Amino acid sequence: MIPTRLVVHALVREDSTVDAGELYEVAGALGMTDQQVRLCVKRLAAEGRFEVEGRGRRAVLRAVGPGGGLPAVPEVEYVRHAYRQDRGLEPWDGVWHVFAFAVPESARAARDALRDALTGLGAAPLQGGLYVTPNPIGPYVRARAAELGVGAALTCLGTRDLEVGGTDDPRALAARLWPLAQIAERYEALRELASRPEPGPSEPGPSERGSSDSGPVHPLARAVELAAAFSEAMLPDPLLPPELLPRPWPGAAARAAAARAWDRLDSTAPSPGPRLFRLYARALGPDPDEPRDTPG
Repeated sequence: MIPTRLVVHALVREDSTVDAGELYEVAGALGMTDQQVRLCVKRLAAEGRFEVEGRGRRAVLRAVGPGGGLPAVPEVEYVRHAYRQDRGLEPWDGVWHVFAFAVPESARAARDALRDALTGLGAAPLQGGLYVTPNPIGPYVRARAAELGVGAALTCLGTRDLEVGGTDDPRALAARLWPLAQIAERYEALRELASRPEPGPSEPGPSERGSSDSGPVHPLARAVELAAAFSEAMLPDPLLPPELLPRPWPGAAARAAAARAWDRLDSTAPSPGPRLFRLYARALGPDPDEPRDTPG
């Protein structure tokens, strides 16, 4: 289920405002009640994230605090890296990157933050204070450790010889260390959603059909739904190199379907549209560092 506050954040426009009428319409298309929306707006205002001008559907919400943008979405560079992998532009060099740290209980908050940084970057725990990933995340980990004041407690190394519990085959290690089956299920759900045909203008909406099997009709509701599913699939994905993944792996097909669906939605988006569209246009658009073919 899509959180109501995600809908609010997703509808923030470039001028940091949300039109309440549009918010209620989109939330309704996603199966949310007016009461859910009202309570969510009150909470966001109480948290200092939005100011509310006016009442009801004629109100305007203005993002004033942290979290004014779409929360819990993959970063642009992370998404671009995934699409580069899909195009075979990020082959694995066979090196495992290992990180170890021993931070005392007196610095527990820093220790927990460093652990969260490692898992957030896709590293898997081997045992207490020891993490591994096939991706070269060292610069990010060292920067975070320095920021937390525990750089001296961090050890980094690279190796081509990794054995865990008697397993040394790279693909078998990946299956053992990361929840690939659950990640694959999320990608299958994303592919199914992204491949769903857009309803025609004469087709009845979900409330008229008595069923929401084909998803919301409102284009902004479809955009929010797609963004939520994309984030749900991508955020827990460590983006392992294709050489380590089961075959067939649904990630590439799901991301391709999402990109096509986003192109369709972007072409029908209102102007000015939410920041959501600029965010995904940047993430799914051409990689500025990728060489392009030029006519000869």
